[in-house]
Formats: sequence, C-alpha cells, structure tokens
Amino acid sequence: MKPLSPIMALFWQERRSALLGGAAMMAMTLLAGIALLGLSGWFITATALAGLTSAALAFDVFIPGAGIRLLALVRTGARYGERLVTHDATLRVLAGLRERLFRGHATTEGAEALQRRPARLLFRLTSEVDALDSLYLRVLAPLTAALLVSLAVLAGLWLAAPALAWPLLVLLPLAGGLLPWWIARAALRPGRRRAAAIEALRSRAIDAAQGQVDLLMAGRTSAQAASIMAADTRLAAAEDTLNRLETRGAALLFLAGQAALVGTLLIAAPLAAQGVISAPIAALALLAAMAVLEAFAPLRRGALELGRALLAARRLAPRLREQAAPAQPLPVAPAGLALHLRHLRLRYPGARQPVLDDFSLDVGAGECVALVGESGAGKSTLLSLLSGEIVAEGGHASLASGQPRTVWMSQRTELFQDSLRGNLLLAAPRATDAELMEALEAAGLGPVVAALPDGLATQLGEGGFGLSSGQARRLMLARALLRPAPLWLLDEPTEGLDRETALALLGRLRPRLAGHGTLVVTHLRREAELADRLVLLRGGRVAAEARRGTPDYLALLEQLRPD
Repeated sequence: MKPLSPIMALFWQERRSALLGGAAMMAMTLLAGIALLGLSGWFITATALAGLTSAALAFDVFIPGAGIRLLALVRTGARYGERLVTHDATLRVLAGLRERLFRGHATTEGAEALQRRPARLLFRLTSEVDALDSLYLRVLAPLTAALLVSLAVLAGLWLAAPALAWPLLVLLPLAGGLLPWWIARAALRPGRRRAAAIEALRSRAIDAAQGQVDLLMAGRTSAQAASIMAADTRLAAAEDTLNRLETRGAALLFLAGQAALVGTLLIAAPLAAQGVISAPIAALALLAAMAVLEAFAPLRRGALELGRALLAARRLAPRLREQAAPAQPLPVAPAGLALHLRHLRLRYPGARQPVLDDFSLDVGAGECVALVGESGAGKSTLLSLLSGEIVAEGGHASLASGQPRTVWMSQRTELFQDSLRGNLLLAAPRATDAELMEALEAAGLGPVVAALPDGLATQLGEGGFGLSSGQARRLMLARALLRPAPLWLLDEPTEGLDRETALALLGRLRPRLAGHGTLVVTHLRREAELADRLVLLRGGRVAAEARRGTPDYLALLEQLRPD
C-alpha cells in the first residue's frame, strides 16, 4: 500500500470536504434504504396484526406512511447528491493529478522518457489515472459508508434487544472484511495481467496503424496482427478470471445475507414469542439484518479494481514526487552579443563521455554562425540546451534580452490538427492574415497557400497530415519567422527540400537574418553558406572556426555534404 500514500495525500489535500461529504451522503443513502425497508416491514406487520384485533380503529397509519414517503425522498435526494458530489470531487482530484504528472514529466529525464516511449506514457497519463477513480468511488467511500451504516444498524438492533445484534456481529467481519480482502488478493495477479494486456494491445494497435507502410515493406504485417491477437487473448483470459471472481463474491455475499436473515429469525422468533420484542420489531430486525450486508456489495467491484489501482499508483507515484524545478532564465549576455557561452559541460545520464566538454562560443547580434561537425558531435544537443530542454552540468551561458529570447526550429515537425492559420498563430497570436502570408512567402509557401481553396483556413490533419514533409518544414520555418527574437536557432532548416526549392528559400531567408543572431546547425553546404562564420564541433569542443572570405572558410565548406 506504500505507493498509494502520495495518491491518498493528493485526494486528502485537494478535495477533503467534498470527499468526506460524498462518503457521508453515500452512508445516508444506504441508511435511508435500510430504514425504508425495515419501516415498510414494520408497517405491514403492524397493520396486519391490528386488523386481527379491535385495535384496528385506533391504529395510526399516517405517521408510518409519512415516514416511508420521507425516507423514499431522502434516499432519492441523497443518492443524487452522493453521485454529484463524489464524481465531481473525483474528477477534480484526477484533473489535479494529471497536472502534477505533466509537471513531473517536465523534468529533463521525464521529457526524454516521454519522447522515447510516447505511447506507453500517454497510456499512463490517461488510462492509469482513470484507474485511480475506483480508489475513492469503489473502495474508500463505499467502505466508509458501509462501516457507518453497520454501526448504526448494530446500535439499533442492540437497543431493541442485544441478542438481535449477534448474527451481524459474526457475519459482518466475514462478509464485509474477509470477503473483500479475499477478492482483492485473488484479483491482484489477473488485474495486473489485464492492465499489461490493455497496454500491449493499445501500443501494438497504434504501431500497426502508424507503421503500416514500414510493416508492409518489411513483410511483418501478419506478425504484427498476430501479436495484437495474442494481447487480445491475454486480455480476454484476465477479464474472464476477474468476472469469475466477481460472480463468486456475489454468491458468497448473497449466502451471507441469507445467513443473517436466518440467524436473526432464529433469535427474533423466540424473543417475539416471549414478548421481549413485538412482531413488527421482529420484522424490522429481519429486513434490516438482511439489507445491511448489501451495503458491502460495491466493495466487490472495488476489490477487483484495487490491483489495477495499486499498479497505476506504483507507476505514477515517482512522477508525483519528482516535480520540475521552476525554470531559471539565463542571464543577459554582454552588450553586442546574442549568445555568450563559456566552458559548457554536459553529459547524458549513464554516458561515460560528455557530449559537450569545455565548450565556448559567442554569436554577435546580427551575426550568423553555422555549427558543423559529424553526427553525434553534440550540435543538436547544444540547441536543446539553449532552448531549455536540458541543463548543463557546468559552465556559463547567457542570452540577449528580449521576449522571447530565442526561437528554435528543430528537426521535429510539431504541427497540430488545426488550420494553417491556427498553427501559425501559435507563434504570434495577434498577427494579421497579411503578416501570416508575409511569413509564408518568406518560407516559400505563399503560392501553395494562395492556391488552396480555403487558403489560411485549410485544415491540417494530426501531425500536419495533408502537407508533404518539405511543406511541413517550411510551415515550421514560417512560424519561426513570426517570432521576433534576438537569437534564432535553426536545425537543418532546408533538410528534405530539393536543391532548387532550398536555394530559393535560403535566398529569401538571408535578408531576414539581418538584426538577429542566428545559430544554424547543418550538414549541408548550401545552409552553411549563409553563415558569416563556420564553427567545427568535434569531441564536444570547438575544433576549428573560420570567417567568410578566408581560405579556412572554403576548406570547411568543402568538408560538408554537397547540395
């Protein structure tokens, strides 16, 4: 139960009053139902006995009848209020939990894990958070309500005749405690298998949908379909085991209710015959004893879901404890510099060698610097560091002041299922259509958008579906151009474009660089030719640099991949 402690603390801190109120209203609903059943039994029995005697004329039917109506209204109102309060409180707590989890994944390690395994972690943030709603709705609240109702019924029976309480004193610990514990313990393993099977089924189905071309080319379509069916078979087997456990639990709880009825009858009948209690009280006791065990019925499902909730809590708890520290802005660079780096050192977790080691670099305001080098030399890592995605172990980094201070065009195409206009307005929410079209013209997409029937209102699919990879890259560049930052970070901006399109784009981009410090990471000669200065990165350090117009500049260009 240790993984549940941060979850329980969150429930208690976020909506304490609502959660307690929901449990109280659940108890009121159960108590009103038991009282309604018992009072109805008392009323019917008392009315029948009064009809057999001369007391029928004096028997008051109005007060019991009014009590029955009142209890029916109380039960209905309490049930409505209980559903409203408990579900609202649970949904609000889960919303807060999701926010904390997102903040936990905002740490460097969390973001990297999210990028490596997005399908699994998305499952954790959705289905596994939803699994925690059973912790309150099906375990804590029903258990609290059932205990309160049991104590109230036992107190009532004890006041009527102490002997009437003995059957429930024996059966309640068995049916209300031992039975749910046995179900929860027996359901742990199939519950874990069910959760693992659901996760595998979803991830494999997503892989089949998103990677269908790759699977088809590799001849693995049938194997992927077989793996999906295997996960579905495991899921069906786990659910069958859980359903059998629930059926057995329902049968045992029913038998416990019948035992309570028989036990109470065997005690109430002699007491009524001896005149210790009246026959109507005996009828009330019988029905109340039978109904009180039904208060534990919701715990059957809760016990089945407890294993899934425990597994979800075990997986989610670390991210609840690991909150991202507030981002500290980099200091302001010296006057005349857009970027100032000194002796930076960065090492990935578990790596022996640092990616950046004693790295120093300056980029002047209005200067374009191209960072070149072999794959894995640390060029994109430096951009991630400057954009705040990762943090250096040591060294000093500062940026020119501004809002925003940097604009980063990464190799990832981050487009959303929205219109072209909506994707561009993310960078400049107040931009006019004329300004958006100007940015698109600079990125080489102006004629393409103008030819579309809906223009800027054209809807894109998920991930920018509907655009080619080259068009998506140019749309990303147009979005970057809408952000007036003192430092632009461009990671291979024309990768995937043909030579003619790329050269035309770079020609339009060159005048836009004026007034901005620009750091371009590239393997391509055509992109490096934009730069006023080339910097060769090797072994995490600056191995060479050259300014435009020098022989070293041309020598470094010759080492790059031709257009």
